[in-house]
Amino acid sequence: MASEPTRRLRVLGLSTFAFTLLFAVWLMFGVLGVPIQEELNLTNVQLGWLGAVAVLSGALPRLTFGIWSDVYGGRRMMTLVLLLVAVPTFFVSRATSYEELLACALFFGMAGNGFTIGIAWNAAWFPKQQQGLALGVVGAGNVGASVTKLIFGLFGATLLVAIPAGGLLGGLIPSGWRFYPMLYSVLLVATAAAVWFLSPKPDHTPAKGRTYRSILAPLKFARVWEYSLQYVVVFGAYVALSLALPKFFVAVYGNELRAAFDIPAGQDGAMKVLGVASLLTTLFIFPASLLRPLGGWMSDKWGATGVLWGVFATMLVSGLALSVPLGLGVWVFTALTVVLGCGMGIGKAAVYKLIPDHFPRDVGAVGGLVGMLGALGGFVLPPVWAYLNLWTSVPQMTFAVLTILTAISCGWFFLSQVGTGRVQVQQTDAAVEMVK
Repeated sequence: MASEPTRRLRVLGLSTFAFTLLFAVWLMFGVLGVPIQEELNLTNVQLGWLGAVAVLSGALPRLTFGIWSDVYGGRRMMTLVLLLVAVPTFFVSRATSYEELLACALFFGMAGNGFTIGIAWNAAWFPKQQQGLALGVVGAGNVGASVTKLIFGLFGATLLVAIPAGGLLGGLIPSGWRFYPMLYSVLLVATAAAVWFLSPKPDHTPAKGRTYRSILAPLKFARVWEYSLQYVVVFGAYVALSLALPKFFVAVYGNELRAAFDIPAGQDGAMKVLGVASLLTTLFIFPASLLRPLGGWMSDKWGATGVLWGVFATMLVSGLALSVPLGLGVWVFTALTVVLGCGMGIGKAAVYKLIPDHFPRDVGAVGGLVGMLGALGGFVLPPVWAYLNLWTSVPQMTFAVLTILTAISCGWFFLSQVGTGRVQVQQTDAAVEMVK
């Protein structure tokens, strides 16, 4: 039998890969939505709802999946979600109407719950002093948001040439944007088999035998809701920006990108602009995802509280710069989004390090609620941004709203820390009086 550290690393590796793939599926409409809109003649509102429904489906059940992961084990739950998501993902490649795509989004959106399962699964296997780094590594699966963008940006033109309009093998392998969901469905099934057969047995189930009332008891604490708002800022906004940035680049900087890369007009030129926009969006996504392990390590070493103060400062400064309509060039704008992404990546790990620190027996329930409300931020923010941009004709309102949310969360965090300090002082004074 393998040693305990080896078994832990196997859980970490399998859950991280599975979550990366699930996250890519969850947000695939961020890029595919543009050619889908053109082919099916969808309105901007319809396109927005496709992404929003997928995000919502990946947000609302997170509390339930987190609890089930603690009760039944992450191995079972991760395998189940991978298989459940594979079916509607495949049917996306066969959809021919808005209604069909909406139904598929409702079900493949469950992919978003892979995060809660991965967090609970790894928290059950790793000791407290290693949880920050471990949860940061699995959370780096957020980089899945860039997978579709990266493939589309680098290989989209090649795939268009390699796969004829009628597809391959009698249409079994479709062409164009339909190739991506078909590919993902195959990978989901293969990954489910890997998780089931390669993960260690028996699994750890920290909540097995406990009542649901005791599992849900920590949700009454204000601290849990404070973490939830923080996660809206560092994760919900990340999800929303991952979906919105390609279209933002095209709408605001399309002409500048055409000039910079000598892209001609016409349909082919429009696809190339979208490809460049997708690659630029990955520059935001990569640090917002891949710095999560660093954030976990920093939180293990110096404490999540101090790390969060640095995150808030970084996001407020970069958010303010992005919020002001100064006519930033595309490269300055891109650099600022990278800085913003760095803050988000480190911040996501810091928030989730606080959960096992304060609720070590209830990571599934507390992490599920925090993840659910954070992901709901990814559902609410895009339509809020869309309506504000429509009413004001100022695209930078996207970042103004995010900066205001960050300031509110920072204020709550400050008041919480002040309150905690007062309690500690009172406890110390009471102890001194008892000694006297």
